Amino acid sequence: MGLDPRKASRLVELIDYQEGSVVSRTVVEKKTGTVTLFAFDEHQGLSEHTAPFDALVYILDGEAVVIISGEAVKLKEGEAVIMPANEPHALKAVHRFKMMLTMIRS
Repeated sequence: MGLDPRKASRLVELIDYQEGSVVSRTVVEKKTGTVTLFAFDEHQGLSEHTAPFDALVYILDGEAVVIISGEAVKLKEGEAVIMPANEPHALKAVHRFKMMLTMIRS
């Protein structure tokens, strides 16, 4: 499930797009946090929700809009934003995109 700690990996290649879907793959899972890769097909997203921890979204491929407390942040490959704990947020694919989500629990 996770990455081989002795080998270099291209994160963007560890997850594939699936038509009409959102695909996820957890690559690190610890008590202190997780790193999860996501692939969103065009027009897919995650509806507004909150999380009790800060989360960093880093775009690996494509373009997305992250809405944090009603404010839209447009992101493209190589860009990142922090979604603060307990603030409502949502994600939408402008074009299909891949992202790495890092959530810190402590």
